[in-house]
Amino acid sequence: MADDLPLLFGLLLVAAAGTATVLVRDPVRQSFLLSLLGLALALVFLLLQAPDVALSQLAVGSALTPLMVLLSVRKVRRKARGERREEHE
Repeated sequence: MADDLPLLFGLLLVAAAGTATVLVRDPVRQSFLLSLLGLALALVFLLLQAPDVALSQLAVGSALTPLMVLLSVRKVRRKARGERREEHE
């Protein structure tokens, strides 16, 4: 039972981060929580003795995906700002 405590903690962290990501409305905060979720999943994969999957999750789930979300949000907000300026002119 004591051997399962780190895995249980990791799974609880994954559940909490996933739930928080879904419940938060702001895309910037969602990307931060998505990064935290990726880190938690990487930890779980590491505890399950899958270091190759953990490294992939670390790169994609906690770095690339949140970065893509942030860049997309930035582009959409810039475009919306530009359209609002054109309406006022």
